[in-house]
Amino acid sequence: AAMQAHPLVAGVQENGCRALGNVCLGGDAAALARKQRAADAGGIEVAVAAMQAHPLVAGVQENGCRALGNVCLGGDAAALARKQRAADAGGIEVA
Repeated sequence: AAMQAHPLVAGVQENGCRALGNVCLGGDAAALARKQRAADAGGIEVAVAAMQAHPLVAGVQENGCRALGNVCLGGDAAALARKQRAADAGGIEVA
């Protein structure tokens, strides 16, 4: 909610992407569930939007890439769908 409420505040975007990336770290069943929950909540799109809004802020770019990487990591059908969702949201262009 904070990232959506303050899209032009780079610090909020950087820390939001950092938090998203940290929450989605891991490959166990609980982490896979967190990744899907984050995607279902719009985490992919909000990370891409942060990177688009702050192209020159290294911290936003670094943490946005980490967040996208962690949310999309995996080889199961759900992960493949998250990867496509990230691509559709503009994740390829911002990375």
